[in-house]
Amino acid sequence: MVNLVSQYEKIQTEVDQKILEVVRSSQYINGPEVKSFSEELSRFLGVKHVIPCANGTDALQIAMMALGLKPGDEVITASFTYIATVEVIGLLGLVPVLVEVDSETFNLDVNAFEAAITEKTKAVVPVHLYGQCANMEEILRVAKKHDLKVIEDAAQAIDATYTFSNGDAVKAGCMGDVGTTSFFPSKNLGCYGDGGAVFTNNDELAISIRQIANHGQTVRYHHENIGVNSRLDSLQAAVLRIKLGHLKEYTEARQFAAAYYDEAFKNETGLLTPKRDAKSSHVFHQYTIKTNGIDRNEMQNFLASKNVPSMIYYPIPVHKQKAYMDERYDAVDFSSTDALCENVISLPMQTELSEIQLEYIVSKVKEFLNK
Repeated sequence: MVNLVSQYEKIQTEVDQKILEVVRSSQYINGPEVKSFSEELSRFLGVKHVIPCANGTDALQIAMMALGLKPGDEVITASFTYIATVEVIGLLGLVPVLVEVDSETFNLDVNAFEAAITEKTKAVVPVHLYGQCANMEEILRVAKKHDLKVIEDAAQAIDATYTFSNGDAVKAGCMGDVGTTSFFPSKNLGCYGDGGAVFTNNDELAISIRQIANHGQTVRYHHENIGVNSRLDSLQAAVLRIKLGHLKEYTEARQFAAAYYDEAFKNETGLLTPKRDAKSSHVFHQYTIKTNGIDRNEMQNFLASKNVPSMIYYPIPVHKQKAYMDERYDAVDFSSTDALCENVISLPMQTELSEIQLEYIVSKVKEFLNK
């Protein structure tokens, strides 16, 4: 699914030299590489503050802590997402309220979001799933109407751009009160270990985020907030600085592969290719299709027998996970989510896919569809 070896080989000289510089400097924690990466990513995204941290899950937790959410507060998010989005809500004693997603874009259904708001609702977490922004114009409108905080989970969508009706174009993670991302190695911008970051345009919120990520302190031994220990190390920052310089070409490579798949499968009735939202670019962290009248699991097994990897993101929705089941939920409220969990399948998507590889993958998918 991801060829990180070939990606590394293309930037090997840059990476090896920079890692050696960090090792020789012995500035492994909060060194100049971290500061430089933060500033460079801030300019790239057009956001005032980028606060690096240890991973994407920590980024979500720190964001919620900085917003002052209290135990018992309700936080709305999609049931069709990776568990980390919901996990941190529960860890903080907040109440996760899971809602439906749009069956075509896979992102938060705005009507379901607004219908779930109660007097206890304090925030919403739109997830920009698979690399395409959620309907942020409407989400922000509803959030403003009900005085809710907006925390963007942009772990899969770095470099995606959302265009508002007035023509303003804003990067994923930079539209709400706060945005978060992950630098897990397989992400569109990934390091060689764990890493994450929090984004905001709010100066006061940025101060709080930095404090919380550093044991609640700005000045050493003066703890103004309850905090955590969550930091991006200098080696990972050095790698990310190099890869940030290649991110545009990485995005273009993913979009090329997606366009190749689209063209190849446009007349296949057994598959539904990903919908493009006119307001959002798509950076294709995953190329996820929906099966239509065929056995998804049989297709996956067939592809595996032909050495074509595939993945199912996600086979079980959060509202059916034992840790998050709630009697408030009615199956009819998640008809799209449940259908997606039964029918989605993701094909190889990475920066190093060649046309020869794409041709082979497509040929084996069609072989299954036509057998």
